[in-house]
Amino acid sequence: MRSTELCRDKSEEGYQNNSAALKVPKNTVAFIILKWKKFGSAKTLPRAGRPVNLSNRARRAVVREVTKKPMVTDRAPLWRWENLPEGQPSAALHQSGLYGRVARQKPLLSKRNMTARLELAKRHLKDSQTITNKIFWSDETKIELFGRNSPNIGVPSL
Repeated sequence: MRSTELCRDKSEEGYQNNSAALKVPKNTVAFIILKWKKFGSAKTLPRAGRPVNLSNRARRAVVREVTKKPMVTDRAPLWRWENLPEGQPSAALHQSGLYGRVARQKPLLSKRNMTARLELAKRHLKDSQTITNKIFWSDETKIELFGRNSPNIGVPSL
């Protein structure tokens, strides 16, 4: 049946006509064609592990969301509307080529630290640009949330 379906697909009749001619559901025809396009074969392939129970539409939405927000982890509320078991979100992201969903560590900026920085900035607010350039600021802190120097926590992604 699968080979017959693939031959009929090349004739470009459409899912509706193919399913009516073979007397199988339209969904079955669609899955056979998608499998052929993805793996180059319509036979049942061996696999390891549990299959990801995520629809293609949901996977695309998740990939779009994760590429927009790099700080999103695989345990984010983004997955709650799909009700997936543990480990499924990271498997779906790995299949899409997105790895290393690790929570970023935020820089330590306490209230006292912020007020001290603000006072220092106010004290030197009226300094000229040449004086400002000559001063070695001991309070300078390079804080990068993204990029090469961003702080990472050594938590493995699931």
